[in-house]
Parts: sequence; C-alpha cells; structure tokens
Amino acid sequence: MGLFTRLLRDFRYACRSWRRSPGLAAAAIATLALGIGANTAIFNVLEGVILDPLPYPQPDRLVVVAL
Repeated sequence: MGLFTRLLRDFRYACRSWRRSPGLAAAAIATLALGIGANTAIFNVLEGVILDPLPYPQPDRLVVVAL
C-alpha cells in the first residue's frame, strides 16, 4: 500500500470523525490557532526588543548614569 493511499484513507477517517463530533474539531482547531498565534506574537516581540540592534551608531557604547 502506497503512501498516498494511506494518506487518503487517514484523511477520509479524519473527515468522518469531524462530522461525528464537530465541537471537538472546533476546539482542536481553536487550540492550534491560539497556540500558533501566541508563539508568533512572542517571537515578534522577542525579535523586535532583543534581537534587533538599536538604531544608533555604536549601540554597544550607550551608557546610563544614574545617581
């Protein structure tokens, strides 16, 4: 049995299962969407705040002096 045949059979089984319990399918899709969205948001914040260099010449020479 080829890979495509097994994949098609699994896809048909998944569609039948989703028709039997659409609430569970909606919950699974919503969970995946929230997880992917949160991961993307956190990565974008991390990249913008930590990974990108500061927009100044020689940013490693910036110093804050507080008394």
